[in-house]
Amino acid sequence: MKNNPLPRLDEDLVLREQLLPFCRLKPGEVWEDPTGRHRVACADATNSEQISRLIGEDRPVLAIQDPPYNLVAFDLRNIDTFIEWCADWVRMSARFLSSDASFYVWLGADQNQHFQPLPQFMMMMQQTGLFESRSFVTMRNQRGYGTQKNWMAVRQELLYYTRGNPFFEVQYTDIPKILRGYYKNINGKKTENLERGRSENIRPGNVWVDIQQVFYRMEENVSGCYAQKPIKSVERILQASSQQDDFVLDLFAHSGTTLIACEQLGRRCLTADLDPIFCEISIRRLEHFRATGKSGWQNGHPFEDIPDLNPQTVSEG
Repeated sequence: MKNNPLPRLDEDLVLREQLLPFCRLKPGEVWEDPTGRHRVACADATNSEQISRLIGEDRPVLAIQDPPYNLVAFDLRNIDTFIEWCADWVRMSARFLSSDASFYVWLGADQNQHFQPLPQFMMMMQQTGLFESRSFVTMRNQRGYGTQKNWMAVRQELLYYTRGNPFFEVQYTDIPKILRGYYKNINGKKTENLERGRSENIRPGNVWVDIQQVFYRMEENVSGCYAQKPIKSVERILQASSQQDDFVLDLFAHSGTTLIACEQLGRRCLTADLDPIFCEISIRRLEHFRATGKSGWQNGHPFEDIPDLNPQTVSEG
């Protein structure tokens, strides 16, 4: 296996300067998919003119948002400023979504700082009144952050909201049902729970334990991206809360996971990122998938075609 990863592209300023000339989008610009299915914008999630340019006349029925909550976790913004910023892009999402829409938000909880920004975000959503709360999903990581003086952190939080009466279809995992013994009389016949179920497998519920977090040995890995969500997690959301050819909104593209999942499942993605480099990664990831069938670069990276990329800079990752 090759070993050619990139360091975090939000932090390596030298490498960023090398990559920016190869980025197709500048702030405010939109990339149109040649097939007409998707659009990628280099846009501020709170800028109405830029987001309007991305969405046009389309009305997404689903939003999957993964904001950079490290902005508050690592003291780049105070909590009040972060929540005000979140309220702005939540309102932006509500403005462009269909009247019957689902709204999902990945958000962290800092165990050492009173679990911020999760409770503050929840209160903000209640106060804006734009969406109704439906579920609080926990996705369990297979690997956690080791500690000897606290419970190991192995969870990621996903908040599910709706407005109107959006589509929803029950999903099932690959995990077979094993518990028996819950009996009920149906039409005079005594049945147990496995007989009555619609599937031989269990439903994920709001605790997901069957999804592998992304690491460098996985095909879908995109090195340089520090907060990559597993494709399977986004596919589950898409299958539950959208249908074929529906438009899906993602204002924080990062590694382009929502874009790839939409391409695989026949949805149409409208995605944006403030950073031209992550916009370029999202576009290249889609092109790479269409050309090779691969969803990422495993232990390589999206810019391997750039011949004069400083190898010393890359190897430090």
